[in-house]
Amino acid sequence: MTTGAASPPGPRRYDRFELWAPAVRTVEVRIDGVVHPMSASAEGWFRLPDVPAVPGARYAYRLDQGELWLPDPRSLSQPDGVHGESEVLDPRSLRTATPWRGRSLRGRVLYELHVGTFAPGPDGRGGNFDSAIERLDALVELGVDAIELLPVTTFPGDRGWGYDGVGLYAVHAAYGGHAGLARFVEAAHSRGLAVLLDVVHNHLGPSGNYLGMFGPYFTDQHETPWGEAVNLDQPGSRQVRDFLLGSVRQWLVDVGLDGLRLDAVHELQDDSPQHFLAELAEAVSTWEDETGRELTLIAESDRNDPATVSPTRAGGLGMDMQWADDVHHGVHAWITGERAGYYGDFESAEALAAVLQRVFLHAGTFSTFRDTVWGAAVDPASADYDAHSFVTFLQNHDQVGNRASGDRIHHGIDLAQQAAAIALILLGPGTPMLFQGEEWAASTPFAFFTDHDDELGPLVSAGRVAEFAAMGWAEQVPDPQSRTTFESSMLLWSEREQGSHAQMLQWYRTLIALRREQADFHDPDLRRTRVKVLAEETVLLQRGDLAVLAHRGPGPLAGGLRAAEVLASFGGIDRAPDGTLSMPGPGAAVLRPLPAV
Repeated sequence: MTTGAASPPGPRRYDRFELWAPAVRTVEVRIDGVVHPMSASAEGWFRLPDVPAVPGARYAYRLDQGELWLPDPRSLSQPDGVHGESEVLDPRSLRTATPWRGRSLRGRVLYELHVGTFAPGPDGRGGNFDSAIERLDALVELGVDAIELLPVTTFPGDRGWGYDGVGLYAVHAAYGGHAGLARFVEAAHSRGLAVLLDVVHNHLGPSGNYLGMFGPYFTDQHETPWGEAVNLDQPGSRQVRDFLLGSVRQWLVDVGLDGLRLDAVHELQDDSPQHFLAELAEAVSTWEDETGRELTLIAESDRNDPATVSPTRAGGLGMDMQWADDVHHGVHAWITGERAGYYGDFESAEALAAVLQRVFLHAGTFSTFRDTVWGAAVDPASADYDAHSFVTFLQNHDQVGNRASGDRIHHGIDLAQQAAAIALILLGPGTPMLFQGEEWAASTPFAFFTDHDDELGPLVSAGRVAEFAAMGWAEQVPDPQSRTTFESSMLLWSEREQGSHAQMLQWYRTLIALRREQADFHDPDLRRTRVKVLAEETVLLQRGDLAVLAHRGPGPLAGGLRAAEVLASFGGIDRAPDGTLSMPGPGAAVLRPLPAV
């Protein structure tokens, strides 16, 4: 098993050719058409000391005089895709000096976006970093604090979600490469927006994944949904861990990002004395001191375990935040009435109340979907984490895109119901995150789309249909390989100023402003959050001296609820002289309750 590093990886040398390939005897590098033999050195490294790496040069490696010329596993640029030659690049040369000194993102409003569909280009084709820059002012007006980019590392084809990437250091060429990302980060920072990047360390996509040819990047000692696990604890794992740590350093130090969202960390299977995530957390702390900026790590974890966000000194994994899927499931099931799959355990308003107050429904209790006891309880009085340690959302790329047709929640419910649901998220105790376009109830879906140009393409299309056939939804599944599936997922920015879209946009702006202005709504103390189930259709989320009334309908509000003041409402609400409230149907209101409430 591996042992922890004495110190995290330092600055990378971008001016030389070097390759870790312990699985081979000889390595050659072809630079702009000229072949050079590389010299073997300690611990499986090969180097070329006499030929500098000049920016713009194209290069590839050949192992043991084989037939294939392979891209660099640490390549920063793949202009011709995942199978093509690599390009020498120094990302530090692309950054410009800015006054941005970072910020804490705990409790801030996050905004998840996909570069290819967020802001389509002027020709109606896929978006890129430059087209996304043109829409940043709209995010500032909305009131968000940070952008979370879906993966932008190199993946097959021009279009895709990015979770089948194979280059952990390179930036997708169709988006604008490292230069485009640098422009985007500078533009966001100049507007006061932090930038997070979604990264995938738990697997690589099958197309263009050559890592196993170089060395023991994977191990059959652990299995994941994608096959063999990334090698974090078997022989050779020290270099594999440094490979991952080096990519993180590049994003946070060299590129200047403010943090990372780590995909499915429960599949980072590691039995070594120090879990990779704990080592990563300690490395990032060192890089915070180096950069003078606060850096953020957000984990996607299925474990429902507060140890994920507990500090390493307390035996935790040291993540700053983790996604709270149970909160999503509770709100979604309550507002939509869906009960299939993992929504089955979230069938009542009491389940909604539980997740709003204690984050996890499955907290050492039985999970019907998993058919086992699951999770651990969140301690409201913990000194190691608080409500802001949990990212909450009504929609995200998974919960929309992994539906058969990529339909958004408001495509199946009344807009006033969406307004009620998002009020519980944006004014709830967690760190809220929005998904692109939900703020104006976008008419477009966010479907699953790919662009494989090999035999994998038809397999992906057939697999997608088979996945939903058992549920009777096969006819709803758009072909992920079709370009029209991708194009249909692009946001239509013109509709945000029209009719009900504009009404929803104003509601989101109002809620975000209230969250920022009212101390009770950004209080991270779970002990000051209480939920009263007034009826199965109506809940009252109390945050200190303020409250959110959410009514899913149908029909008027019942129960004689009273309030001293209505700060904001959606869907219509009347207040009688004695403070009694009535609503004609579904909706939400932000209240200053009377003491009797």
